[in-house]
Amino acid sequence: MTAIRICRTSDVTEGEPLLVDEGDLTLAVYAAGGEFFVTDAICTHGMAALTDGYQEDFVIECPLHGGSFDIRSGAPLTAPCEIALKTYPVVVDGDWILVKPGAE
Repeated sequence: MTAIRICRTSDVTEGEPLLVDEGDLTLAVYAAGGEFFVTDAICTHGMAALTDGYQEDFVIECPLHGGSFDIRSGAPLTAPCEIALKTYPVVVDGDWILVKPGAE
């Protein structure tokens, strides 16, 4: 599948995830440790936008119930989150962040 541009690198600030709607995808874009990461934006535990949560380093905390995920792998880290977030391979092309939606 072809990579799609979702935002510019300058749109994303470390510790402040960005919500991006791209067609059928609602994505959260994160900056951490000099890299960019992309996950589905909605918590797998409840209907809450993770971009409204608290990000520290590679962890995003859901604003609804306080569960958290590793933004690198999507793995749930704390209850009540038990189902991993979908993550997307990221490509940085110049000042654009691209994702490959069909890739795992």
